[in-house]
Amino acid sequence: LSGAHSTGILRARMGSTRLPGKVMADIHGKPMLQRVLERVKMARLVDTVLIATTCLPEDDMLCEWAAKYEYPFYRGKQLDVLDRYYQAAFAARADRIVRITSDCPLIDPELIDRAIEIHQETGVDYVSDSVQPMLPVGESVEVFWFRGLKCAWQNAILEYERVHVTPYFYRNPDKFTLEALGISGDYREHRWTVDTAQDLEFVQCLYAVAGDEEACLHWRDTLAIVDSNPQLKSINGHVKQKKLEEC
Repeated sequence: LSGAHSTGILRARMGSTRLPGKVMADIHGKPMLQRVLERVKMARLVDTVLIATTCLPEDDMLCEWAAKYEYPFYRGKQLDVLDRYYQAAFAARADRIVRITSDCPLIDPELIDRAIEIHQETGVDYVSDSVQPMLPVGESVEVFWFRGLKCAWQNAILEYERVHVTPYFYRNPDKFTLEALGISGDYREHRWTVDTAQDLEFVQCLYAVAGDEEACLHWRDTLAIVDSNPQLKSINGHVKQKKLEEC
């Protein structure tokens, strides 16, 4: 189990309902997608990282950017994200899959390693904070076997299951073995994902306040910065996370 190859797969596209083009939005001198990819690559236990994008012409620039910085990518369906994700994993011959979303530029590399370690030690089908949500929104990491992804790909029929890739895992605990990250404390009131202009402003201002990108590398350090600068939280504290069914 511990010897299985860990493949990080990020879905990314230029189209976004609430904030088009957000994956390439500037955050402290780098596109958001680069911020996420660099953090994922900092995780000790991630072996390779792959971008899963669409075949739409608007995503040509993403592929050109990925090629320039030597990130492998796969192009697939726009709306059936589960199919795109599965096909990307299949093409990469992925075994253990690490899923991070491209709109989480504050993802903590140590959390990624923690999730992989739990997966290595337990061999369960699915490890994630989603099993018992406690982390700030935007710190979620999911680790699962390719065989589980294939099962979801073959059986998921609801629209939100196809759009969000992994709900079939944690909404079917009778079919899969699940494990939480075991975070003590409840930090769900904090919103660190980027889905709106206010979310983007929050992250940009956070980096401006931190002054050093290493200062907000780990989630507890970010939490300390936010707690010390309450004006940050007011920027996007009113933004509501879309429910799964709100595809």
